[in-house]
Amino acid sequence: MYQYSQQDHQLLLERVSQFRDQVQRRLKGELSEDEFKQHRLRNGLYLQLHAYMLRVAVPYGLISSDQMRTLAHIARKYDKGYGHFSTRQNIQYNWPKLEDVPAILDDLAAVEMHAIQTSGNCIRNTTSDPLAGVARDEIEDPRPYCELIRQWSTFHPELNFLPRKFKIAVSGSTQDRAAVAVHDVGLRLVKNDADELGLEVYVGGGLGRTPMIGKLIRPFLPVHDMLTYLEAILRVYNMEGRRDNLYKARIKILVHETGEDAFREKVEAEWERIKKSGLALRNQDIEGIKAHFKDPDYEELSDFDEAFDKEVITDPEFAKWAEKNLELHKKSGYRVVYLSLKSRNQPPGDVTADQMDAIADLADRYSLGQIRSTHRQNLVLTDVKLSELHDLWQELKALDLATPNYNHLTDIITCPGMDYCALATARSIPISQALTERFDAYDFINDLGDVSLNISGCINACGHHHVANIGILGVNKKGVEVYQITLGGSAREDASIGKIIGPAFTADEIVDAVGTLLDVYLEQREDASETFLETYRRIGQDPFKEKLYG
Repeated sequence: MYQYSQQDHQLLLERVSQFRDQVQRRLKGELSEDEFKQHRLRNGLYLQLHAYMLRVAVPYGLISSDQMRTLAHIARKYDKGYGHFSTRQNIQYNWPKLEDVPAILDDLAAVEMHAIQTSGNCIRNTTSDPLAGVARDEIEDPRPYCELIRQWSTFHPELNFLPRKFKIAVSGSTQDRAAVAVHDVGLRLVKNDADELGLEVYVGGGLGRTPMIGKLIRPFLPVHDMLTYLEAILRVYNMEGRRDNLYKARIKILVHETGEDAFREKVEAEWERIKKSGLALRNQDIEGIKAHFKDPDYEELSDFDEAFDKEVITDPEFAKWAEKNLELHKKSGYRVVYLSLKSRNQPPGDVTADQMDAIADLADRYSLGQIRSTHRQNLVLTDVKLSELHDLWQELKALDLATPNYNHLTDIITCPGMDYCALATARSIPISQALTERFDAYDFINDLGDVSLNISGCINACGHHHVANIGILGVNKKGVEVYQITLGGSAREDASIGKIIGPAFTADEIVDAVGTLLDVYLEQREDASETFLETYRRIGQDPFKEKLYG
């Protein structure tokens, strides 16, 4: 992991001190809520439906065991005993008291964590592939480039009050596990014909009220030019983005209204001016950051383990989990383990303080002391020996973290909805739980295979429903919560926006409606290897619509 310098530590301490003073002034009535708003937003503090919500940054999803223990401590001491992992790989606390927030930030700073720029019209937490550094299909580890972006964007004086929030994702593998195409800027590490490392640059992706897939404005950008090119994009957006209309302020609208080619020309012209300043990354800049992400001392192991194979054969429950929640590792004898935060017993993405402490202990014992968070609201242990998987599984099962459903139907992305969020127009958590109750049968979800189901409680789409194979959007219609279905979305390398299939369903109807869609898929697929999305793209909406509406 990246280790903070003395300057990094000093910056955090000064920021906490500044915010402590701002909080005290607010509590004394010296600052109005409107005056305080921009201060709290820059420190990750939202005013939600029932209380404040604090969003803690988890840069590119990487958490040490010590950091996880601190997150558990905060949940236990300052909240209601749990936290919630979001689609930006961050963790949120839904019940902190305003007067306690500076103390929380102090505790975070002690383990090199913070809440800086997790809200407000600035560059938010940069996200990445949760398998970064260990994926077998990786071209280059994206974490050093994410860290460079973090350092460049934190408190950037020119980019701290943009027309609207700004989100960046970086991927280094052939598979896109970071939803690159639906970010304001998406970067994919690639190599050209000369085997030189560069970046594909996508701009103008995003969900919400006007969902769009990012446009490829540069197929190959040398990595040394990453920050200067990002700065050019942000300058064009800062100068020309809409500030008169909240709903048209994102860069996706600027790209759409300007036109892809014209926008590219503006960025390239600005980049030419910036390049003359000599601010390109040097080899020593990149290598200095890369040194923080060197491989640990892996053991030389075989990819065959007799004990593991025996447990798979003799323990059917373990075999089901191993089939669904394990991923190949770049090193023989190791596996990546997905910890499902999607059981029947707590809301999707939630994790209790006791679970967090236990996960930290498991990371130390089984996975070299590190944990990853994912944009699908799960956690990952990346470096587990094949020979230790059965022991780890038994402990995860006791913690309710071993539901075998990764990338399957009940691995549901779910926003907090109207249970917490002041912007929501419908509840999403109860619908997610009802769907899990209905379809939580291993044989059924195993037969369905790879299918994504996401739920949002309002048009802001924090649940990423637009890019799910089956998306559900909760809306309020004349005082009644109803749920609209979209089909055909994808957040992967074949990214697409789902299309609305027809009239919405009530809360009592939506689970049956999803069941009907699944029935159509099972009837229409060519064979068990054809996924839901492939079937949908082949046959179109009509068979689904006919079965749903008659």
